[in-house]
Amino acid sequence: MNEFTKLAERAGREAGAFLKIKFNGKLTIEKKGQIDLVTDADRGAEKIINDIILSEYPDHKILAEEGGETSNESNYLWLVDPLDGTTNFAHGLPFYCVSIALMKDNELLSACIYNPNLDECFVAEKEAGAYLNGEQISVSKTDLINDSLLATGFPYDIRISESDNIAQFKAFAKTAQAVRRPGSAALDLAYTACGRLDGFWEFKLSPWDIAAGILMVLEAGGKVTSYDGTDVDIKSGEVLASNGLIHDEMLKVLQTTL
Repeated sequence: MNEFTKLAERAGREAGAFLKIKFNGKLTIEKKGQIDLVTDADRGAEKIINDIILSEYPDHKILAEEGGETSNESNYLWLVDPLDGTTNFAHGLPFYCVSIALMKDNELLSACIYNPNLDECFVAEKEAGAYLNGEQISVSKTDLINDSLLATGFPYDIRISESDNIAQFKAFAKTAQAVRRPGSAALDLAYTACGRLDGFWEFKLSPWDIAAGILMVLEAGGKVTSYDGTDVDIKSGEVLASNGLIHDEMLKVLQTTL
């Protein structure tokens, strides 16, 4: 692993250790929307990550969920979600993570997704593979959607928008072996990369939600596209990730519901 990936892992682990201390403790919780939460733990973890990155690369840019984008002029951009799964975290549900990715000129280079509750650290590096706690991982071998375990999520504007993922959820629930909605897109993608899930789809996501996970799935041998099968664009917020073997079947299901 190169120095960028090592730095992403160090930042992810330190932020995760902070979150684990805060978990089930006294939190300051605010609402960014009707059902979109932010806590002091989000902000504290983000500061830890940003400080670590900028201490090594003060000229790099950072796009983080709570703090927005820094004004630095650089071809390197770090995408930081300090706490993916804030709603779970705020309710005491131990399914959340730290997600960090590095891009250069819109190309994903390094990624770290860290689950502090299980001490599981997923890292990936362009053309160097994906790993879980130092062991190389790969996507599942399930080749039929009927036998697949899938995951998804729902957008924060679900109460007010007709574009809500309900039709897609229903269609996949009737097609796959089972569908889960755990509450962390980054972990869903990491789990797809290591074969615990066979596929994942979601939309209305932010770049920091999916950047690390996209690289993770690709480096683990999976496939990632938009809903129409074209190259994924993290700015669009739309992602379909799979082990590759069930990708075409998943695309067909999505096309029947759009």
